Amino acid sequence: MPLSRLELSHRFTQRRANSRLVALHRALARLKSCVTVLHTGAHPDDEQNAMLAFMRFGLGMRTIIGCSTRGEGGQNTLGPERGGALGVVRTRELEESAKVIDADIVWFGFGPSDPVHDFGFSKNGHDTLERWQHDLIVERMVRAYRSEKPDIVIPTFLDVPGQHGHHRAMTMAAEEAIALAADPNAYPEHFAQGLAPWQVTKYYLPAWSGGGSTYDDEVPPPPQTVKLVATNPDFATGVPFDEIGEWSRLYHASQGMGRWPENPRTEWPLHLRVGPDDIGEITDNLPGRLADIVPGLASADSAIATAIAAFPKADEIIAPLAVALEIIEAHAETVPAEHVHRIETMIADLESAMLVAAGIDCVAALDRPVVAQGQTVDLSLTLRGVPQDVSIDLILPDGVSIIAQPPGRYTLEVAPDAPVTGPFTQSFTASGANGDACIVLTLTVSGRTIARAFGLERPLTIVPAASVSLTPSALLVAADAEFSGLSVEARIEGDTGNLSLSSAQGIEIVPGRDGVTLSGSGLVEGRYTLDALLDDAPAFTVQPIDYAHIGKSLYLTPARLDILALTLALPEDRRVAYIGGGADNVGLWLARMGFKVTELDARALSEDLSGFPAIVVGIFAFGLRPDLAASTQALRAYVEAGGNLVTLYHRPWDGWTPDAVPPRFLKIGQPSLRWRVTNPDAPVEILAADNPIFAGPNPISVGDFQGWNKERGLYFASEWDDAYTPLLAMSDKGESPLKGSLLTAEIGKGRHTHTSLVLHHQLDHLVPGAFRILANLVAGGRM
Repeated sequence: MPLSRLELSHRFTQRRANSRLVALHRALARLKSCVTVLHTGAHPDDEQNAMLAFMRFGLGMRTIIGCSTRGEGGQNTLGPERGGALGVVRTRELEESAKVIDADIVWFGFGPSDPVHDFGFSKNGHDTLERWQHDLIVERMVRAYRSEKPDIVIPTFLDVPGQHGHHRAMTMAAEEAIALAADPNAYPEHFAQGLAPWQVTKYYLPAWSGGGSTYDDEVPPPPQTVKLVATNPDFATGVPFDEIGEWSRLYHASQGMGRWPENPRTEWPLHLRVGPDDIGEITDNLPGRLADIVPGLASADSAIATAIAAFPKADEIIAPLAVALEIIEAHAETVPAEHVHRIETMIADLESAMLVAAGIDCVAALDRPVVAQGQTVDLSLTLRGVPQDVSIDLILPDGVSIIAQPPGRYTLEVAPDAPVTGPFTQSFTASGANGDACIVLTLTVSGRTIARAFGLERPLTIVPAASVSLTPSALLVAADAEFSGLSVEARIEGDTGNLSLSSAQGIEIVPGRDGVTLSGSGLVEGRYTLDALLDDAPAFTVQPIDYAHIGKSLYLTPARLDILALTLALPEDRRVAYIGGGADNVGLWLARMGFKVTELDARALSEDLSGFPAIVVGIFAFGLRPDLAASTQALRAYVEAGGNLVTLYHRPWDGWTPDAVPPRFLKIGQPSLRWRVTNPDAPVEILAADNPIFAGPNPISVGDFQGWNKERGLYFASEWDDAYTPLLAMSDKGESPLKGSLLTAEIGKGRHTHTSLVLHHQLDHLVPGAFRILANLVAGGRM
C-alpha cells in the first residue's frame, strides 16, 4: 500500500534531519564520554533541551530525561484532546523531541489512572507528593537510578515558593532518592530483580531562576559552583546548541513551544548540592574516559580519538573503531563490577558507529500502524548497504505471527485474543528500537559480527476487534421531568456485535438499527452512566489522534453514555454566536443546553452582528485565530450597540492586548501562578449577589461551585477598568482572595463579561453549576 502524503512527508522529514553524515557524527559523539546524566522533570516540555543537546553532542554524555507525568492535566493549543488523550499527545511529543537531541526517556508515571499523574496545577511540593503517594514516586526514581546508573542528576526546577508544585515535588524526590538508591537496605525487592545499589556521584540544582511569565520564584537561585559553556556551535550542523534545543522543543506543539533564539544561550550555571567538589568542570571526579576505568584501556581511547578525527571519511573510521573493540574485550575481565555497564554501553555504541560508517540502513514500515485483533498487516523492509549474508530476525509481540514472507515484505497476523497495546510505555530509547516489534540484523563489518535492533518506523498498535463510538457520548436532560426520543448514534468499527447499554432506574432504552433511543422521567438531578456492551462484554471507544509532528496515535476508553439530569433555565431568546479556537467544546455544550448556536468565521465577523443577542469567545481564541485581531473593533461596537459579549479565559500571550481586545481595559495577571486558584474545592465568596448576571435565569449560589474538577480558574485578571464589577472572590489556602475570576461591565447599551473560571473543563466533566453559570453569562441579565 503506498504511503499517504502525510506519512511520506514524515518519513522524508525524519531522514532529512538525520542524514548519513549527521548520523555518523552523532554516533561518534557518543564515544567521547562514559558519563550518564539524568535530567528529571514533572511534565513533557520541562526539560532543558539546549543544555541536553550540548551534553550529548558536545560532551558525549549519555543523556536521559526522567519525567513523572504525561502532562495529561495540562492544556492543549492544538485540538480537543484532554486528560488521557492529551497524555498520549504529550508522550509522543516528548519522544519526538528526545530524538532530536538523542536523549533516552524514563517515565515515573503511567497515565491518568496511575497515582503519579498530572492532576492540574499545584503550588505545593508536599501536597503533590502526598497525592502521588510519596513512597511510590521515590521508589520509581530509586529504581531508575539503579537501572540507568546516572553519574549526575539535575532537576529542571528549584524547590522554592512561587514554583509549580509538581516541579517542586520532583526536585524533592530526586534528592531523596539519591541516598536510598545507595542504601543496600532500601527496596530490597529490587535486588531480586537483578538491580544493585547505585551511588549517584553528583546532584546539581539549576543556578538560574525558573520564574517568568508563568512562575515567580520567591528566592534567588543558589550560587553557581560550575558552569557548562558551549564555546563552539555543534560541529555536525554548524548551529548553536540553543537552536538545536529549539528544534527539539518545537515538537511540544500542544504547549506552543519553540522559539527563534535571537541571542543563543551558550552557558548553563549549576549548583553542586551533593557530591565531591568540582575543580572547574562538571566531569571532575567522574570516569569520563575508558582509561579512568581501566588504565590499560588508554589505547582504546586513542583508537576512538583517531576515528573521531577521521570524520567525515567513513572508510577511515571503521578500522580504529574495530581496534578499540578488540582492546576493550581483551581487558574485559579487569573491569570493576561497578563499571561494567559503562563498558557494555561503549561496546554497543562502538558497534552502532561501525554500522553507520558502513552505510547500513534499515527502514521497517507497516502499511498501517493501527491493527485490530484478528486482522493482518503487511510490513515492508528496505535495506541499504547490508551484505548478502545478513541474517534478519523479526521480533513480534505476543499474539502476532508471520503468515507469509514475500520478497522484502512480511504479512503478519494478529490473533483475535492478542493483547491490546497500552498507550503509555515505561521508557524510550532515542537510538534504539522502541515498541513491541523490531527488526534484528546480524551481519559482519570489518571481521566483526554485530547484531543490531531497528525499531519500526511507526510502532505496532493493536486495538480491540470492535470498538464503539457513541454520538453524543453525553446528554443533558431536565431533572424531574419527562424526556423521550433522545437518539444516540452508535458506530461500530471492526467485527460487528450486538450493542446494548447497561440499565439505569428511570431510563428506558430502545435499541435500534444504528443506535439507541432513550426515554424517561423523574430523574433526580445528578449524573447517570450507562456502559456500552458488545455481545454483553464491555466495549471500548477508540479516540484517534493524528498530528503531523507526532503521527497517528490513539487512546482507548470504556465506551459509555453519560447523562446529566439538570435543573437549568435558559433566556427566551436562545440565539448565540460562538467564536472558538478549537481548544474547547463550549460551542457543542451550548447547543446541547438548548441554545441555537452559530459558529462565526472571519467573514461573518466582518458582517452585521446585531442579530445575535450574545456572542461567546472560546478559550485562547485570540491567540489561536489570527483573523480575530481585525475583529476587536467590530466586537467593541457590537457591545456598545447593545450586544452581550462573553470572553472565556485567555493567557496574557494569547493576543490579549489589555487596552485593545476587551471593550474596556482588562489586564490578565503575570506571572500566572499568582493569578489562579488551583484547589477545585477552594471557598468561593459571591461579592455581588444582586448583579443581573447572578439574578437569572438561574439563581447562582456557592452551591454551584460544588463538585468542581481539577481547579477553580486560571489566568485571572489583575487590573481592570472601573466599569467592571468583580462578582467573585476566591483563593488557595493561605493566600489573599483574588477577585479577577469573573468580571462584568455595562458598556454603552450592552455588556461585556470576562471569566477565568475553567467552565469549559467543568462542562466536559458534567458539573451542574457550570451549566447554570454559563447560561446566565449568555443571558447577560436578560430573562
